[in-house]
Amino acid sequence: MPGLIERLSLGWQTDLIFARFDGQMIERPDCLVLRMPGNPLFYWGNALILPEPPRDTELTHWLQRFEEEVGQHTRESGHVAIGFDAAAPHEPLLSWAAAGFEIFGSATLAVTAAAWRRPQRALAPEFHIRALDLTQEGELAAVLDLQCESNDAGYEPFGYRVHRERQMRRYAAMQAAGLGSWFAVFAGEQLVADCGLFRAAQLGRPELGRFQHVGTHPAWRRRGLCTALIDAVVGQGLQTWGLERLVMCADPDDVAIGIYESLGFSRALAGDVRAICAQRRPTRDQAPNQR
Repeated sequence: MPGLIERLSLGWQTDLIFARFDGQMIERPDCLVLRMPGNPLFYWGNALILPEPPRDTELTHWLQRFEEEVGQHTRESGHVAIGFDAAAPHEPLLSWAAAGFEIFGSATLAVTAAAWRRPQRALAPEFHIRALDLTQEGELAAVLDLQCESNDAGYEPFGYRVHRERQMRRYAAMQAAGLGSWFAVFAGEQLVADCGLFRAAQLGRPELGRFQHVGTHPAWRRRGLCTALIDAVVGQGLQTWGLERLVMCADPDDVAIGIYESLGFSRALAGDVRAICAQRRPTRDQAPNQR
């Protein structure tokens, strides 16, 4: 019988690229434990991943398991993050929602060379795309500024910047190790959109690549920049790196998913299984009306 990791959807499996690089990944009989000692503020680097949907009545049990495996190591954060796959409708987690959990799905999409469709509109001449060198402090700082200015989810600004800096320094280390790259769109000298692409070679899946943190500055949206960036990075992954399939995880209700699908990304190519996230934010990261 396949192990727990092999039974997970492609979305969760490719998340493990990053956990395996500099985190802890422990397979227990009832769940997969993820810990990232270098960044306890990262919710989904410090999480439990379950092999099947939990029951609504199991909230107390899983809160205890999270505390045992993760929470005692992440006092700096104070979050709870429990994920699972759902190939079919699952029992509503009403007690979890009442206890302050956000429960949301993440669609996993993939593209291959045969499915890739080029955008109809070319990038305007005032913009250009290039790979970044995250080992250069100036480039890393520019990415951090962009990502923090694009913090649309209401996370507390100081802690969010600390979290993003830790994440980007991890990506810089992965880039230095030859595992991937970070890419950006520039308007002149101003960095206005960014994303990463990383290989899954250390998972024994050298044919796979995984996108990370696609974002555009709010003032520069709806100009085709995201479409052009993703298209350029798909070309890098499929043509230059020789990967066979590139994976993207996205909010199924966000308009960005239409951009990915227009370029040939498909849920069918990723197995069409939705990853479900149940997270409870600490008070500092909650919107004012949630406190």
